[in-house]
Amino acid sequence: MTTSSSHDSALAIANAGALVTVNADQLDAVSNGQFYNPHEILGAHLGAGKDARYTTIRVLKPLAKTVTIVTEQGDVEAAHEHNGVFAAVVPSLRTKDGYSVPDYRVKTTYEDGSSVVQDDPYRYLPTIGDMDLYLFGEGRHERLWEVMGARVKSYDDPMGASDGTKGKPVTGTAFTVWAPNAHAVRVVGDFNGWDGRAHAMRELGSSGVWELFIPDVGAGEIYKYQILNAYNNWEMKADPMERSHEIPPRTGSVVADSTFKWGTGDKAWMDRRAKTDPHNGPVSIYEVHANSWRKDCHNYRELADALVPYVQKLGFTHVEFMPLAEHPFGGSWGYQVTGYYGIDSRLGGPDDFKYLVEKFHDAGIGVIMDWVPAHFPKDSFALGRFDGTPLYEDPDPLRGEHPDWGTYIFNFGRREVRNFLVANACFWLDEYHIDGLRVDAVSSMLYLDYSRENGQWRPNKFGGRENLEAIDFIQEANATAYKNNPGIMMIAEESTAYPGVTAPTSEGGLGYGLKWNMGWMHDTLEYLHEQPINRKWHHDEITFSMVYAYSEHYVLPISHDEVVYGKGSLFGKMPGDDWQRYAGVRSLFAYQWAHPGKNLSFMGNELAQYGEWDCNGQLDWDCLNWPDHRGVQDLVADLNALYRKSPALWSQDFTPDGFQWLTSDDSDHNTLSFVRIGKDGQQMVVVVNFSGSAWQDYQVPLTKGGKWREVLTTDDEKYGGSGIHNTDIEANAGAYHSRDYSTKITVPALGVVFLEPEN
Repeated sequence: MTTSSSHDSALAIANAGALVTVNADQLDAVSNGQFYNPHEILGAHLGAGKDARYTTIRVLKPLAKTVTIVTEQGDVEAAHEHNGVFAAVVPSLRTKDGYSVPDYRVKTTYEDGSSVVQDDPYRYLPTIGDMDLYLFGEGRHERLWEVMGARVKSYDDPMGASDGTKGKPVTGTAFTVWAPNAHAVRVVGDFNGWDGRAHAMRELGSSGVWELFIPDVGAGEIYKYQILNAYNNWEMKADPMERSHEIPPRTGSVVADSTFKWGTGDKAWMDRRAKTDPHNGPVSIYEVHANSWRKDCHNYRELADALVPYVQKLGFTHVEFMPLAEHPFGGSWGYQVTGYYGIDSRLGGPDDFKYLVEKFHDAGIGVIMDWVPAHFPKDSFALGRFDGTPLYEDPDPLRGEHPDWGTYIFNFGRREVRNFLVANACFWLDEYHIDGLRVDAVSSMLYLDYSRENGQWRPNKFGGRENLEAIDFIQEANATAYKNNPGIMMIAEESTAYPGVTAPTSEGGLGYGLKWNMGWMHDTLEYLHEQPINRKWHHDEITFSMVYAYSEHYVLPISHDEVVYGKGSLFGKMPGDDWQRYAGVRSLFAYQWAHPGKNLSFMGNELAQYGEWDCNGQLDWDCLNWPDHRGVQDLVADLNALYRKSPALWSQDFTPDGFQWLTSDDSDHNTLSFVRIGKDGQQMVVVVNFSGSAWQDYQVPLTKGGKWREVLTTDDEKYGGSGIHNTDIEANAGAYHSRDYSTKITVPALGVVFLEPEN
């Protein structure tokens, strides 16, 4: 057969019996892009027996006038067989073991005379292996993102790239998606005019996974999956494992291929991380909504230039981003996720976000992200009813929908869904070098009756209200994340008294490293909302947290939820005139930083801005033109500096050995005093005056004799205070409040004083 072989000669060979024939119904289904295994029909197939000398090649080119198969041995014009399917017979390659199919390309000529030479997707083996499919089916593929979704791949090939360049590899994108109840799945995009007939995927056995490698589709291409669902309706869906997405409200997935190279600073950070237990170190977190921190930061790289030095200047150890996984509605603040493996495209792509993370690491700052595995929105382009059935969501109507949020709840008992989520946690920690995940709405996962009335929920198999499958998922996610990423933190936002949230999974706990202390946040803000004159009647609200302080490993949060939706800013929550309000904010920060537990504060709190947070605006940066706002900001920086260098304030957060009351019952003065103790015996005495009056000659019990010094007071004039200081502090012998020593100091109104022994 030569390059001059004609259509008639191809048919002659076919008529001689060399053409591999196919079932007419299957051929028709393939021509319409509706066959579950198009590779069985399309592509290259050796003849049987003595016909192995010939290879049948079928291609689907619905709009073609003529199709020519191009091989290294010559070109063969294909015959139109049925509804856009063309077939040709070419010589097989002779090998020492027999015959094999030749390499080939497809030249398509159209009615307008134009032509194009392309590679054929149906000549490639599956890009996901049997072991990967097995692990996914078992729910145990911990690196699922490496084999699912859209992945740019390259292959060496005898004929070279599609453009004919010898020695240049074939590059394209492997598409892999789970849709077990679909009748057919096709890849559509600009590369095929959004007509998926020529790019139908194959289903790999009984796994429910569909796969196709498409040559010459590369990074930046927009795509979706066209799914013939369980009810025989075609629907367009974004990729559940997309790495990037069109900027909302557009709904297409985007092929991403990272070229980012982590630098030496990040490598040093990751090496240290793997050898460090952050739970026992200083943790001071600045919570950020990336899209509204500063409006002149238009992308992750600009955010790196401004946010990193700002957080570094304020001395926070970590930054925590509200969810940055892909979400369609900005007003959800990221808590209604559609693309669990995609970075929020509003601020850039995957490499842009890696740049931001690296800049934080270079500055010695850890990065935490909010993660939302509890529920997902019902947007028709995304996960909901993905193959026409409740696939990712629980099919039970009493378990599968959240009554408050109008969202679907994941089917935590399904192995593949659990794998999707567990691997997603590992993905952010591994791929993006994220240092911790704060898990949203844990309570909603734990309880079957969460936000439900009687009759709206069904007990578990033991008759209880616990969601046993969700609990198993949480334990698996935490254990897997810690195992694969030593030195990270898993943090629960859990608002009930569920036992053992931060207990190890080996002891039956949920396995989180830290838990938000919602009770402390609520009680503290309620107390401070009272006028100082009334606080004596609410004294137990400010001391109650120490009753349960060691029941879990806590983070003390003043989060975004407390400064939005009419709740007012931190400044706005404080009673009194402006001076008292600024002083109240300062005293809250100091009390929070001194209390056992790690610390978190939402952006804008450190400015004492008047207005509450607006996700469509930005922080009130103009307020820094006024000294009182700058004073609060300076105090936060100084508190962080004191905190980081004082092991007494953090090294024993989770044991009673790290805290002792000095006076807890002085409700008449609205005053507390306590000592924080480091694991090596370091001490820091803290005196907190929540009254509106300064107390002169206020007697404070002390733990040892000798000289003490004031190391920080929130009443310093540089912070906007009245300038009351204590000097020449001497601990006098004599029993007082069960202590052998005491001293008298002046405690400023709405002020906090930190004292340290001089020796």
